[in-house]
Amino acid sequence: MKGNMRKKKTILKRSILTLIAVVCVVLLVIARQAGDVTGTAWALMPPIVAITLALLTKEVYSSLFAGIVVGGVLFSGCSFEGTVTHVLEDGFLSVLSDSGNVGILIFLILLGTIVALMNNAGGSAAFGEWAKSHIKTKAGAQLATILLGILIFIDDYFNCLTVGSVMRPVTDGHNVSRAKLAFLIDATAAPVCIISPISSWAAAVCGFVDGEDGMNLFVSAIPYNFYAILMVVLMIGMVLAKVEFGPMELHERNAERGDLLSNGSIRVQEDVREKDGKKGSVADLVIPIISLVICCVIGMIYTGGFFSGTDFVTAFSNSSASVGLSIGSFFGLAITILLYQVRGVLSFRDCMDCLSEGFKAMVPAILILSFAWTLKAMTDSIGCKEFVAGSMKLIAGDLQMFLPAVIFLVGCFLAFATGTSWGTFGILIPIVVAVFEGTNHELMLISISACMAGAVCGDHCSPISDTTIMASAGAQCDHMNHVSTQLPYAVLTAVVSCAAYVLAGFVQSAWIVLPIAIVSIVLIILLLRFVQGSNRKREEELKEVH
Repeated sequence: MKGNMRKKKTILKRSILTLIAVVCVVLLVIARQAGDVTGTAWALMPPIVAITLALLTKEVYSSLFAGIVVGGVLFSGCSFEGTVTHVLEDGFLSVLSDSGNVGILIFLILLGTIVALMNNAGGSAAFGEWAKSHIKTKAGAQLATILLGILIFIDDYFNCLTVGSVMRPVTDGHNVSRAKLAFLIDATAAPVCIISPISSWAAAVCGFVDGEDGMNLFVSAIPYNFYAILMVVLMIGMVLAKVEFGPMELHERNAERGDLLSNGSIRVQEDVREKDGKKGSVADLVIPIISLVICCVIGMIYTGGFFSGTDFVTAFSNSSASVGLSIGSFFGLAITILLYQVRGVLSFRDCMDCLSEGFKAMVPAILILSFAWTLKAMTDSIGCKEFVAGSMKLIAGDLQMFLPAVIFLVGCFLAFATGTSWGTFGILIPIVVAVFEGTNHELMLISISACMAGAVCGDHCSPISDTTIMASAGAQCDHMNHVSTQLPYAVLTAVVSCAAYVLAGFVQSAWIVLPIAIVSIVLIILLLRFVQGSNRKREEELKEVH
């Protein structure tokens, strides 16, 4: 029976993929007849193809590559030579030679090496044992993960990988699924960074606001960032209420049986102890992590000119996240190696072996990021941003009070399609400032927050988002498992946020709308708990009957 069901599912999946391939070919032929497609709705086709295939096949590499090829074909007008040249030269080679992207890859490799060092020195295992004696419950392990995620508010990349490496042994010990860990990491990365004035995200937003005091606008807009605030409320509420829904519920049930990865395997790779039998200590994890945080902060303010006389806030606003994080992770790695040499927990040869080990651990994230960046380059080359910007200007005039909700939805869609929050900020925020400049300042604040909230929401939902990829890497969770389990939570928060933006457009007071939105989320959690409790009671009664 199971064999027949599996065979039917395989046939159905192949049929759907064949249909998608046929539709794509037909659309490409139509696009060729249409001529130049730059700045039109055709520019949305590459990300739509990539995301649809990723969700259907659960295979992200080939799906992203398919979207890249479609983008190349549209740009070249279905020319084979033009497609190959554009995909390689303007795509892969261009994004991998970009200094900002290379800085992120270096940061990933160095951070992966530090994690490998902590594991091999026994620091991660020692912290796990210490945490087990102090964190007694599953809810406690999840709340500790949330707290650490909130405390590391500097940068979302740094947040994802650091929280994952520190808390993974703890959550594994309390049978928290890797999908749930990835969600907790992701939900305390971008949402926390986007409401923190001292973060790389605040710096990015300030850079997109021309003719205004960017930092003042950012701080004033924080109470209106409904999605980010409600996502934190939802996450904490779900943990305290001990309720899950959607695919996450299945993953958590599997984790209770020891299957943390929901792949039918009970075994999860354990942290390695030092070979001569010496046990690492908690200090072997805490000191490298604290050193890394301090070095990354110093690296970021250094790139912003702090040591040349610029004040701290301005230096952070002007910082280069990729360069700063690369500098910080380099010195963090040096301090970690020096610490282990002084303590004698790892030989120098073992430390050097961790370089390749850390690189290998980050290869999946590096591959997905490279594909995602290239897909973004393809959509940029055929005018995806221009199409969305033009659409926004068309609707800006007649829907003033509904504009925050419309901007939120457009931001969600654009970030989902392109996989980038910062790119979404860059497109929408200048348009919002231009529309409201010199008119309704409060509505401009709400709309700027709607830009940021929509970008974070779309970023959360998108399988090609770099932050989503980082969260999967940090939790060592299958990427598509993370996307599919997080999606219902993100959609629920997005629906409540959108309703809040509709209300905010008329009321124009965060202190009225925000409490209503928070109460709505809490009531939904309580309703879910009641429904889940009733379902479990019914299941138990049926078992007793049988």
